Amino acid sequence: MKKDDMKAYAGVMIAVLIAACLALAGSQDSVMVFGVMPLFALCIAIAFAIQWVAYVPSYIARTEKFYDLTGSFTYITIIIIALIMTGRFDIQSLILTGLVLVWTCRLGFFLFRRILRAGEDTRFKELKKSASRFLLAWTIQGLWVSFTAAAALAALTAMQQIEFGTIGIIGLCIWITGFAFESIADYQKGRFTGAPENSGKFINVGLWSISRHPNYFGEIVIWIGIAIISFPSLEGWRLVTLISPIFVATLITQISGVPILEKFADEHWGGQKDYEEYKKSTPVLIPRLPFM
Repeated sequence: MKKDDMKAYAGVMIAVLIAACLALAGSQDSVMVFGVMPLFALCIAIAFAIQWVAYVPSYIARTEKFYDLTGSFTYITIIIIALIMTGRFDIQSLILTGLVLVWTCRLGFFLFRRILRAGEDTRFKELKKSASRFLLAWTIQGLWVSFTAAAALAALTAMQQIEFGTIGIIGLCIWITGFAFESIADYQKGRFTGAPENSGKFINVGLWSISRHPNYFGEIVIWIGIAIISFPSLEGWRLVTLISPIFVATLITQISGVPILEKFADEHWGGQKDYEEYKKSTPVLIPRLPFM
């Protein structure tokens, strides 16, 4: 076995181990299914199972076109399973379910349409040639879904029912703010890049004039809102699931989001006066408000 393959398979095992620890923490006082398994842990297991099932035909066809769509399908599946299997349709549960479904359906459709237009996701150009590395990519998506949805899942699968009060309303308002930022920013960028006169240019209009990555800012705020709504249902080890927005922020700002796009922008427009001025005057993530 090649060294790269060994590293990839080790990465798969580490991802599964981390998810198992999350499942153990989030399963405290979770509703039990079939009398033997915490519903929270079952949802985490299903999240990984979906990735591995989708991986097989995707690797055979050497395609990544259904990667993002599978991620969205996974969110939809585990959130609906959590809601239905608890049989508890209180306001908090219905709002959490609705918010996650709205977010994932919009983002999934947006990403799927984008890759159909582009024809290829360059992130997978080399990965899909390797069975082990491609498997690792799908496994990491299972970990991403599990950590991102952790707080919502912990609240949905908790034994006790919590009244949707002031904390929930605050969380909902924060979620709406984040969703507006992400969806509007994606729409503005889509229109900008789709205009022939903007070919080869960087976007610096609309929300992109106050943040270099307003869509990512919105994404982080969305999951902060979800965590706040979920908080009243969390206690003991289930509080670990509040890592959800921290995980999202770390992933976006340190690993797969901002660093990659900043490098891409510097390679394409670095040295240009207008780009350097834009970069100097515009925050990377947190928007610069007009009065600041």
